Formats: sequence, C-alpha cells, structure tokens
Amino acid sequence: MIPETQLRADIVEVGRRLYARGYTASNDGNISVRLDAGRLLMTPTSVCKGFMTPDMMCITDLDGRKLVGDRDPSSEMQMHLEVYRRRPDVQAVVHAHPPTATGFAVAGIPLDRAVLAEVVCTLGSVPIAEYATPSTKELPAAVGQYVQAHDGMLLANHGALTLGKDLFSAYYKMETIEHFARISLVARQLGGERLLSREEVFKLQDLRGRYGIAAPAPICADPPPGGDSADCQVVQAPSAPGQRLVADYEAFPDDLAALIARRTHAPGSVPADREIRLTYGELTALIEDAVRNLK
Repeated sequence: MIPETQLRADIVEVGRRLYARGYTASNDGNISVRLDAGRLLMTPTSVCKGFMTPDMMCITDLDGRKLVGDRDPSSEMQMHLEVYRRRPDVQAVVHAHPPTATGFAVAGIPLDRAVLAEVVCTLGSVPIAEYATPSTKELPAAVGQYVQAHDGMLLANHGALTLGKDLFSAYYKMETIEHFARISLVARQLGGERLLSREEVFKLQDLRGRYGIAAPAPICADPPPGGDSADCQVVQAPSAPGQRLVADYEAFPDDLAALIARRTHAPGSVPADREIRLTYGELTALIEDAVRNLK
C-alpha cells in the first residue's frame, strides 16, 4: 500500500499538471484517492489545483464525513463517493474542465466514435452524463449511470471525469480524453473523420486482453435495448467486412455526393448533419442546378 505521505504528494503533482495544461482554472476541479477500504484522501474546496501543498488535503470516510483536515473537502465530494461505492476496483478519481473535451460536453457531442485505435483499446467510448447542478445530489446520480462501464466520461455543460487504478492512471485518462477531443475537432474541421470499421474495433477489443488492458466493460457497436449503457461501452463503428477504415457518410443527394467525393477523394455519400465547405463557384453551380430541376 502506498504511504499517505506519498499520496498527498501525488495529488499535489496531479493538480499541478492539470493546472499547467489548462485543464483547470482558478479553483476548478477536484482529485481523490483511496487510503484504505474505508477512507479517502481528497483535495479541499476553494483551492487552486496548481498551488496546493500536501498538508491541505482532507481525509473523509465513504459517507463523506471529514475525519482529518483543517479545510473542508471538495464541494463535489458526492460525485467521487458515488464512483467509489459503485466501483470497488477504482482507486482514484480526477475531475477537471479540459477545454476541448468540455466544448464537446457543452455541445452535447459524446466522444464515442471509433477514430483512434489507442482510445478504443483504453477507454472504449466517452459518453456524456446528463447535466446536473454541480455540488448537488443530482450530479452523482447522473454520473452513476455510466460508472459501471466507463473509466472516462464527459459531464454535460460541466467538464470531464476519469477513474483509475491509481492517481496517475486517472490523470492520464484525462489527458487521453482531451487529446482525443482535440484530434476529433480538427478532423471535423477538415471534413470529417474516417471511422474504424466494426470488424476492426472488435479486433482491438481482443487486444485488450492480450496486452492486459483493464476495462470495466466490453465494447458494443450498437446501444443495448432500452439505451442502458451500464454493461457495455457503445462505440460508433459501421460494419464494413474487409475494410479497416470507413468514411462516416450517410445518404445524401447524388449530385452533392459526387461533388464531395471529388473534394474528399472518398466514395459514397455525405452525412446530412455535417458541415460542408464549398467554394462560391461550386455553391452557385449547385443552386443553378436546383433551379433547373424545379422548372
């Protein structure tokens, strides 16, 4: 078991990294770790995570009662307690507001597309927990829906939450979520992602066991009946036997599909909900063609 003095120092280091990377601002975020079966070590409320000292930490029990500390524990302690109650295997929890990932959370867009092999192997998918008022009982209830199957999630209009076997494992998952969000944003600005096929995703899931990657639940390519995500990690991955990468396109009018295919060098059609960048001449040609078809 890691000594308490080391865990206090590790929380300080994780907080420093969160602040240095811009994942927290001012007094945002909170960090906790198990001391033993019945006690937690947690960051205090109203302290900048980049300027903490080991003596600032609080010790609580699993019911949230403060046992040791001159300061009060994080105001979002109940969210951490919910994780520890539902996941005995989790030893540490990190909550932060990484800007790009939080942007996805604010936009209501989960990070659940099969884009990066490393993310599929480690996190599977990153869902969005429904919005709940911070520091209230609503938040642990919203988080509780996803805790059983996920080690990382977005919090609607709030931030991100990651779980790990130790403090640095939880912190690194926060890095992975923000890295994934930044890459996803750039790819969408450039015209959209190419997704890993469903068949490739299942191959990656097999690699989890081979390389000893612990995951709380298996990957599933389709939401389970009723939309309950407690038993699997839903990853968007289209079936494409014989292919590893698939253009993320849906049905769209043939003339526009052909235009986009020329622009992106991708066969097939384009999604109805994706931003499409056209030159003025291309847009004019499409309008003229539409007008001719109306006559």
